[in-house]
Amino acid sequence: MIEEIGTIVELKRGRRLELAVRARQVLEDLKPGDSIAVSGPCLTVERVEGEVFVASLLPETAERTTLGAARRGGRVNLERPLRVGGRLGGHLVAGHVDGMAEVVSVEDRGETRRVGLRCPAGLEKYLVDRGSVALDGVSLTVVSPSGRRFSVALVATTLEATTVSDLRAGDRVNMEADLLAKHVERLLSAREGAAGSEKLRDWLAEAELA
Repeated sequence: MIEEIGTIVELKRGRRLELAVRARQVLEDLKPGDSIAVSGPCLTVERVEGEVFVASLLPETAERTTLGAARRGGRVNLERPLRVGGRLGGHLVAGHVDGMAEVVSVEDRGETRRVGLRCPAGLEKYLVDRGSVALDGVSLTVVSPSGRRFSVALVATTLEATTVSDLRAGDRVNMEADLLAKHVERLLSAREGAAGSEKLRDWLAEAELA
């Protein structure tokens, strides 16, 4: 569950991309070496300086996520790891981004908003109606998937508490497919070969309808 929205106050580009993020709530017990999810990808805190924490991205992370194009003043969703025994407010999110989805439409519907997206090729097999997906670290429910296209419905609370309210057509968002689905696929693929993907979709559909 996203704890707060932070602001990027400084970037340093070199062999690694260094981000300095101003925050408040997540700094209460944050220390060097801790993990923190920044709009999806899990980063390691290098230092904490007053109201700012600093973390660096390896080239692979910068290329694979929207943080590679981050700008000073940009808003990011922040979340610390779930404590053992803590309350799970959504589906399991590991902070391992699978790729970047593209926003293709944004439609306001009263107090809610419907966002249409196109996922990267290969991730559509994880999209099941009423299944789970994480976008920029926000746990959301998949609506009306068709091929690589799907939608998410955003309620007022989500719009107020996360950066998904900033999304516009043409934007890219960090996408993390359902963690359990990926593990099930791995097991089925090792045992069933190509037929494993079909069984994965059947399993996901049954799990969500149960």
